Amino acid sequence: MLSSIWDDVKQQFSYGNMIIRLIIVNVAIFLVINLMKVFLYHGGAPDNWYDRILGWFKISSNPLDILMHPWSIFTHMFMHEGFWHILWNMLFLYWFGRILGDLLGDKRILPIYVLGGLAGALVFFLSVNLLPYGDGGTHTALGASAGIMAIVVAAGMIAPEYSLRLILLGDVRLKYIVVAVIIMDLIGTAGDYNTGGHFAHLGGALMGYIFVHQLQAGRDLSESINNIFDRITNFFRRVSEPSLRPKRKGPKMVHRNDDKIKSRQQRGKTGHRSDRGNTTDGSHQDKLDAILDKIKKEGYESLSEAEKEFLFNASKK
Repeated sequence: MLSSIWDDVKQQFSYGNMIIRLIIVNVAIFLVINLMKVFLYHGGAPDNWYDRILGWFKISSNPLDILMHPWSIFTHMFMHEGFWHILWNMLFLYWFGRILGDLLGDKRILPIYVLGGLAGALVFFLSVNLLPYGDGGTHTALGASAGIMAIVVAAGMIAPEYSLRLILLGDVRLKYIVVAVIIMDLIGTAGDYNTGGHFAHLGGALMGYIFVHQLQAGRDLSESINNIFDRITNFFRRVSEPSLRPKRKGPKMVHRNDDKIKSRQQRGKTGHRSDRGNTTDGSHQDKLDAILDKIKKEGYESLSEAEKEFLFNASKK
């Protein structure tokens, strides 16, 4: 059963769109985090181990933490701890990402998600360190909400009149849903719970607005992000697949020409030579054939320097 599930997941990741891939990655990391918590708990690990390990991948308001764990700028946007947190995030990602992918193309989904996550991390960092609610302590954040908010706002700007059917409310146009979500986050910044998270959401929403505004002005911010991801992907492909690595230049293989050999033998028997040039060519070919025979029997390293030079010059002809 597990093997069948794994095959299904691999197939969806390989052939699904970017929304499906993002959902798979987020859910997989959610499972790893919570299974790690279970193993640490039942293994009798100290209570702070789980928080310390998770702290390596969360975004922190402490600049020193970010310098020590620079990857957290990216890893935090793929992490969730609570079930309801990841459930609602993945539902919003699927609903609005599907709309945006149909309108802007699948290749722009990941750049918007990443740019939204980066913008959310920046606004979170600034809000904790500059606003009174930070109280001078270190705060951390995780979750895909900022990246998803960028997708939500971008979808609302591209197709404001698009309707979604909501439970108990019926058909609601996208622009009203987007405004409602933003207002809820604005109100949340004045609360006592997850204040930094709400600021991060607003940072992601702002990036979604900037992305679409720049796209409408003729500047596609996704191109540079996709180029970076393409280079990273190609690098790992070259590492994992030897056939894609640059090949070292060596001596070019020259093959025997049996037709020429037979022709020369026949001319030798009849005693006819058409001209002086053919005699020279025959001598050259005889030497080349002798060298190739030697390589076949004793290997390339058995050749003298003069023979190697002769073979190299022959390979250029």
